[in-house]
Amino acid sequence: MTAEFPPPPAAAAAPSAPASAPAPAGKGSRGRWRQLGLLSAAMGTDGGEHSAVSVLFPAMRSALNLPLSALSLLVALGKITGVVFAPMWVSLAQRYSRKYILAGCSGLWGVWTIATGFAQSYLQLVVLFGIAAIGISGSGPLVNGILADLFDDRTRGRAAGVLFGSIAVFTAVLGPLFGQLSRFGDGWRYGFFLLGAMQLLSGIAILLFFEDPGVGGAEHQLAALKTGPAAPRGRAFDRASLRRLAAIRSFPLMCLQRLLSAQFVMVAFGVVFLVDARGFSNAQASLVIFPAALSYLLGTLGGGLTADHVQRRFPRSGRIAVLQIALLGYAVVAYVATQIAWTQLGVYAVLFSLLGVLQGVQPSVNRPVVMAITPPELRGAAFAVFLGLEGVGWAVITLLIGFLGDTVGLQDAFLWVVVVVLLVNGLLATPLYRTYARDVAAVQADLDRRAGESDRPVPLPD
Repeated sequence: MTAEFPPPPAAAAAPSAPASAPAPAGKGSRGRWRQLGLLSAAMGTDGGEHSAVSVLFPAMRSALNLPLSALSLLVALGKITGVVFAPMWVSLAQRYSRKYILAGCSGLWGVWTIATGFAQSYLQLVVLFGIAAIGISGSGPLVNGILADLFDDRTRGRAAGVLFGSIAVFTAVLGPLFGQLSRFGDGWRYGFFLLGAMQLLSGIAILLFFEDPGVGGAEHQLAALKTGPAAPRGRAFDRASLRRLAAIRSFPLMCLQRLLSAQFVMVAFGVVFLVDARGFSNAQASLVIFPAALSYLLGTLGGGLTADHVQRRFPRSGRIAVLQIALLGYAVVAYVATQIAWTQLGVYAVLFSLLGVLQGVQPSVNRPVVMAITPPELRGAAFAVFLGLEGVGWAVITLLIGFLGDTVGLQDAFLWVVVVVLLVNGLLATPLYRTYARDVAAVQADLDRRAGESDRPVPLPD
């Protein structure tokens, strides 16, 4: 039976956010980076699914006679399945081993990615891609929850940077490769074959080498706890968990911020924009992927280090300030990249690289924010909701881009759906300056209470 924990008392919500003590040194400290490498491989190969669709879509469109709106449908389908099925994977991981569930959904499920490459019609493509997306939907909440159990608050930004930087590495390598495969008649199919094989290898590696740190494994207050009433356990994905999450004042605000994450449109439609609106070939446009993905890598790593440093200097608002600057900066650069018709591909390479840096900063900040404001046993459910709403926003926005792109053109669609929405998103981050520090302090007070309860002597039976 899952242990029940009452929400932290309101008095615990002190106005400052105490820093967590460093994680214990030793085997766990050294081995956690090796474990992160396995998680990074899983996230990188799973993230390549959307990269393959975006980069290979012009070739897929010609081979299967697809409309532009088909790209919107495929991207939206990949996200909507996450909303529906991510809670299922989280619930399974709370009942059974997280290791085996993660290996299955994010790795061995790659057989369906391989099957997608055999699609002979629009309907087959949608069905097979949708089934593949069901498995991939589990990796996000599970990996983010495990990352919080591997690293304490002082190093989570850096760890998140490495994790999401791995996605950039895979995109930087696979994106141009997928683009060159478009030169061949059925080259897009080999992209799915290659990606599915990599997912299978990742799942096998997790089965063989991954060691689950346990829920709350990085919290110094719980380091000495093994079992008992104070030891955290994964909560079921139920109404009680959702009510506790809704009571955390910063969490709904973070979910709203992810709901309006229009920057993902540039990932899905960037290559198509350069082909349709600027007249470059599919092979030429795909060359922009490499510098953009490399810049995303630099953004995740640099953003994680910067956010950790700023957070230590300004514990009440450091991460929130970095997040808001990244959002508003992205909107400005997106305007320059999409509303001005540049004639040289190199200019777009530079602009898309700047967008990559600014987008890379964001997961290195918003994931540690969610980890800091939620207790350990709720983090899996929190990320299922957080990433699920991100998926809803991504699906709605990409469907809207596809519709507007067919009617008024991609340039005007980008103006309203990317630039304006991100400006609004950046401004909506302002209330977090008031709520974040209080929520972090409440979580730390609750962990201190549990640790104090575990020190009480256990009465001997008569």
